Amino acid sequence: MKINNTLEEHFEEMGSDHIASSEDTPLRKDAFVLSDEEKIERIQDNIREVMLTLGLDLEDDSLKGTPNRVAKMFVKEIFGGLHPDRKPKSSTFENKYQYGEMLVEKNITLYSTCEHHLLPIVGRAHVAYISNGTVVGLSKMNRIVDYYAKRPQVQERLNIQIVRELQKVLGTDDVACVIDAKHLCVNSRGIRDIESSTVTAEYGGKFKDESVRREFLDYINLETNF
Repeated sequence: MKINNTLEEHFEEMGSDHIASSEDTPLRKDAFVLSDEEKIERIQDNIREVMLTLGLDLEDDSLKGTPNRVAKMFVKEIFGGLHPDRKPKSSTFENKYQYGEMLVEKNITLYSTCEHHLLPIVGRAHVAYISNGTVVGLSKMNRIVDYYAKRPQVQERLNIQIVRELQKVLGTDDVACVIDAKHLCVNSRGIRDIESSTVTAEYGGKFKDESVRREFLDYINLETNF
């Protein structure tokens, strides 16, 4: 019993400190054996059991559809980025206009979910790259952020996954991403600090150079009012 309590305290501490286990999202080998419909059926049964255990009356008109709604939301929406079939197709193009400066897509709306408490992460991502001869459509950068955000996440891992994917798509190391987000596991529970946000960054290639990194951060700080 003492060992179990110690392990429980250890795992709770890891979750509170937002420790990530790996660069890749931890997935079982059989993660995609079940169809979406089969997953929804199983999850709604489990959600129903949780709600009944909490003492909720599932015969109430407002609650009776909740298990199915939550199950569909998990599979199709907020955790939809777990399935590799949903990865956005990122077509690239030759940089015919020879644009050799930094390209920054800032203030990308980000909605994700903390993997430790399954509470929302809400914020902005700022992504940049320097072309080595290849460019990608602007909206694809937003879609890549959205894809990796739609899974249980740790913010540091999300940064890395976004940068690694764009490096692969563009064939260059010169990619950077900064994320500024609020974690409701901090804002609405635990310490309940509603003002704090978390800032993380991942810099590759030329962005590791202080002057290039500073240029990127200056672009992020430009006031954008249209």
